[in-house]
Amino acid sequence: MIGTRTLGRYIAVRFLMAILTTFLLCSVLIYLIDFVELLRQSGKHGEVPLPTLGLIALLRLPAYAEFLIAFAVLVGSITALLQLSRKSELTVMRAGGMSVWQFLRPGIFVAFVVGVLTVTVFNPMAAAGRDAAEGLFAEAFGKETNLLRSRSGSSWLRQNGADGQSVMSAAIATNRGLTLHGVSAFIFDNEGHFVERVDGKRADLHEGYWEVKEAWVVRIGREPEKFDIYLVSTYLTPDRVSDALGTLFSVSFWEMPALIEVAEKAQLSSDRLRVQYEALMSRPLLCAAMVLLAATVSLRSFRGGGIQTMVIAGLVGGFGFFLLSEVSRQVGVAGLTPPWAAIWLPVVLVMIVSAAVLLHQEDG
Repeated sequence: MIGTRTLGRYIAVRFLMAILTTFLLCSVLIYLIDFVELLRQSGKHGEVPLPTLGLIALLRLPAYAEFLIAFAVLVGSITALLQLSRKSELTVMRAGGMSVWQFLRPGIFVAFVVGVLTVTVFNPMAAAGRDAAEGLFAEAFGKETNLLRSRSGSSWLRQNGADGQSVMSAAIATNRGLTLHGVSAFIFDNEGHFVERVDGKRADLHEGYWEVKEAWVVRIGREPEKFDIYLVSTYLTPDRVSDALGTLFSVSFWEMPALIEVAEKAQLSSDRLRVQYEALMSRPLLCAAMVLLAATVSLRSFRGGGIQTMVIAGLVGGFGFFLLSEVSRQVGVAGLTPPWAAIWLPVVLVMIVSAAVLLHQEDG
């Protein structure tokens, strides 16, 4: 039993080191690419100090690198298994009576734990870093060149308040949606009749109202008026509207359920949030599935040859799975399928297919 435990720890350490090494190498590459892009933006829109650019890239790195967790587990698992096979350690294990499932168990456990930690610990850190990067980027580059806004351009929010309903748009949402830049608001009374339009340079959310600064107010039949500060009522509160107008990258796993509720109360579609939440929930199982996928192409003996072909096939299969997952994800975001189905079905599918291939390889 002691020997089995020692062997299990040895295999687990090999998997963990290979996964971490792959993840760190990918992270360095992402950082360099993002830093070069920031340099290009700086040269186009105005000089920004290099330390500031480096800090922005560093703060954004965890949010970008988070998407490579599953890929790092796949490549790291292939690397770990190939190293064990190259040294004939897998051959010795099999000769000692261990099945493929026994020596894969430590790797699957490590991958599952990595998935849990990335969701519960790394994801909140990445969200906080991305949030800080948004504010720093807005200060450094100005509101006209924000790279962190949503793909759809301006963010929109429909809300109710003490004075009636309003529809607000913003060119930029920073501070996780609590501060808006380039604001336009259309105000309606309690009966749904249009009252006024408010355009402002900036809006900050407080308890019960948005504080719009340098606001121009236009009412029907009246000349536009300018106010240093103008208030727009809302029932949304700062502690719950966090990132309702922002990007998903700055929303942590722990905040997601409350934000889904906020989005629904604000009469916004919550499909995107629900898909993201299901994706985070499925990550531990996804990481475990990547170990099984890696095993289908990494258990052949080096003496038999064809290792390169098998590894390439595994990487192609991995990219194919990620492509399928992204297509399924977009289908879920569009509301064409339930969010849970869009995320979980591809993960379950790759687990079943990988397990079937392993059974065929090992048991015929």
